[in-house]
Amino acid sequence: MDRQFLIPANSKRSLLIFGAFREIDLIIFGVGVFFSFVGVLALPMEKLLFTVIALAPGAITGLLVMPIPNYHNVLHIIKTIFKFYFIDNQNYYWKGWDYKDGFEE
Repeated sequence: MDRQFLIPANSKRSLLIFGAFREIDLIIFGVGVFFSFVGVLALPMEKLLFTVIALAPGAITGLLVMPIPNYHNVLHIIKTIFKFYFIDNQNYYWKGWDYKDGFEE
């Protein structure tokens, strides 16, 4: 192999922490768990509503950084969808031939 290299299909995963997370993902999850911990300490856990409120930040951030196939995580796919529809939305104009029912118009 004269200066030819093969790039493995999973080379991008080697750049991720645990093969699935970026640094910002772990920071976001850590902040959510911290706020959940503070909520558990500050709120009375006798009522279900307070328990849900206290655990919500950790649960929401956990769902956002949860790994899914073909993307890093849910946060990444939400960012990709937002960017496609609201930031990089381009109009593509057809400059070719137009056929309808096999006849040129």
